Amino acid sequence: MPTTKELMASVADEVREDFAAHRPIMGFHEYLELVGEHPSRHLRNSVQYIRDCFEYFGTSKRTVGNTDVTRFDLFDAEYDPDERVRLVGHEHVQGRVFRLLDNFVREGRVNKLILLHGPNGSAKSTFVNAIIRGMEHYSTTDDGALYRFNWVFPNEKKTTGTASIGFGGFNTRTAEDSNLETFAYLDEEEIDAKIAGDLNDHPMLLIPPTSRAKILESVLKDSDVRFAVSDYIGRGDLSHTSRQIFDALMSAYRGDLNKVLKHVQVERFYISKRYRVGAVTVEPQMRVDAALRQLTVDRSLSALPSSLQNQTLIEPFGDLVDANRGLMEYDDMFKRHPDLNKYLLATSEKGTVSLDSRILHLDMVLIATANEDYLDAYKQTPDYSSFKGRVELVRVPYLLDYTVEQNIYDDQLGAVADVDHVAPHTTYCAALWAVLTRLRRPQADLYPKSIRDIVTQLSPLEKAELYALGRTPEGVTGDRSRELLGTVPELMDEGAGTPAYEGRMGASPREMKMILLNASQNPKYPALSPLAVFDELEELVKDASVFPFLQMKPDGDYYRHDNFITTVRERYLDVLDDEILGAMGLVEDQKYEDLFSRYVDHVSQSIKGEKVYNKTTKSYEEPDEKFMKEIEELFLSDDEEKDEFRNGLISSIAAYSIDNPGGAMTYPDVFPEIFQSMRKSFFEERQKQTRRILENVIRVLDEDTRNLSTSELSAAETTIESMIDDRGYRKESAREAVAFLYSNRYKD
Repeated sequence: MPTTKELMASVADEVREDFAAHRPIMGFHEYLELVGEHPSRHLRNSVQYIRDCFEYFGTSKRTVGNTDVTRFDLFDAEYDPDERVRLVGHEHVQGRVFRLLDNFVREGRVNKLILLHGPNGSAKSTFVNAIIRGMEHYSTTDDGALYRFNWVFPNEKKTTGTASIGFGGFNTRTAEDSNLETFAYLDEEEIDAKIAGDLNDHPMLLIPPTSRAKILESVLKDSDVRFAVSDYIGRGDLSHTSRQIFDALMSAYRGDLNKVLKHVQVERFYISKRYRVGAVTVEPQMRVDAALRQLTVDRSLSALPSSLQNQTLIEPFGDLVDANRGLMEYDDMFKRHPDLNKYLLATSEKGTVSLDSRILHLDMVLIATANEDYLDAYKQTPDYSSFKGRVELVRVPYLLDYTVEQNIYDDQLGAVADVDHVAPHTTYCAALWAVLTRLRRPQADLYPKSIRDIVTQLSPLEKAELYALGRTPEGVTGDRSRELLGTVPELMDEGAGTPAYEGRMGASPREMKMILLNASQNPKYPALSPLAVFDELEELVKDASVFPFLQMKPDGDYYRHDNFITTVRERYLDVLDDEILGAMGLVEDQKYEDLFSRYVDHVSQSIKGEKVYNKTTKSYEEPDEKFMKEIEELFLSDDEEKDEFRNGLISSIAAYSIDNPGGAMTYPDVFPEIFQSMRKSFFEERQKQTRRILENVIRVLDEDTRNLSTSELSAAETTIESMIDDRGYRKESAREAVAFLYSNRYKD
């Protein structure tokens, strides 16, 4: 067992090795060698860096609203074991912001501010925080290494080898005579003064622009990577203070650049929002974002070159300075006094900000968030006409896919320590209700005549399931079903250019979190369950003054938030019906699938005029028309043409195979409405048996097994075991779910 002293020594060795491995400090010429090895890594401006950060974490394909989209894995925060900044959904927003970053890269500079706008709680701040957290992690990797520089002035003892008392004064002659190649590695006691390069200036700016162009051309010519040098790296210049020091040293060394660069200590730095390095969030406040202060107040002037001792060195400070070489976020931008944002008219376009005695040239990405109400108010001011040409608007609505919304609530509840048990389907019910409050009645005249009647009749629930599951309304099949699915992107984007876009109004995730937490403390229920959520929603909708979305005027079936509780309750009962009957062993989806697969085989051969292979008789036979009609009775209404349906079915299967080459055909996923109808027909046949089993399950959970036969007890216990082991229930929540289903669907 090692002693504490031995453990501490081991830790110290590890820290020392890690420090050396990351090359945190080096001389300027060593840094140039790094540039030559990886030019595209070390010659980036801020927007190239952030764009590369997006790509570093990779991408994946997701399906949103029946449309394949690209998701940037940066927003999954897999590098963070707690996933504290995970962004759920918003793939379209990710793609839009990435395209803007890529456009800035191609233009060679950032010339606009990115403004994320949307309703309260739509994850605008989470979006920006995910980017910043990703940058923080990226900056710790070799691919994401960032460097800045300091000015180092050695004392006389180091440069001459003779001792001196206190600050011996900077002597250019003794500094020239020093045989050191760089002062970057001097110990603290060997340094009289060290001045940080303000604005986190890029080390390449130390090379005069004309000479820099030659070096850039040379290193990029030898590189296998195509890379465009930004305006900041190619034509940028040192900050005001570094320029003063550089010019003074050039004068002292009579133009010897190599001697000037001996004073440069290149230093690796890391993006950190906490320590305000390369990432800063400006909260709404009544002050400007940068200022100046005297640099030499607390320093010994005698430690600097004589040409600098007669002038006052001023350094900038503030949010803009700390964020340079990274990202600056303006949180709730329009809550600030408008005068404090006016400087952004120039800064967002030119990358400069004017202070009392100098102009700061910045290299950063500016991103802001705004609530829709504040943005609407700002649009009415005279300043907006100047502002809108310098901003890229990115809309961040509430999510419209309840399966994605559910993930938010699962994450939120997972972080709450005192929520002991969440009954199955609780977050599903909350998410479905929340999304229903956000949907607006579609404008049917915007869509093709062939499906206009379907769009007109879309209920909020049908629209929600169309978005989330790609499920078309019952009875819509064939070409019309495929055409409706093809309009989903247009439906979701309807009203995008207006203030009343879909996803602007409705219950926010913040409000739903409150509902869920309140429901978890309801003493009527043994756990956080759908029934507890329904109680909280019933209380919420009683007082329309609480939230603006409750005050919306009903539009047909839309915006009827009290009715949505009933809608979700009925859908929850449907889910329980499927689930509990499955736990009873009365529903075997594989049998349905086998039966339907056989039906498809008969239909396909019938259309082609060919025979069907009978596995039992091992011979080819004519398609069985009677068998096909028996199956069709389970999901076709009397007025539907069987031939049209059969042709549409085969076309749908062919279209799925083309869209999913090599993918397995899963009929319940491709035709969910058909399988739902088949189950419904089966349930009606078995209703009496189901009622009896449900009654027995309740009795067993209440520990009342009197007069139950062995087979009845076994069936009830099997059902309970399946609900607990396979479906995530506990005894209390299983009893609640079974009783709720029984009293609403099966009780006499």
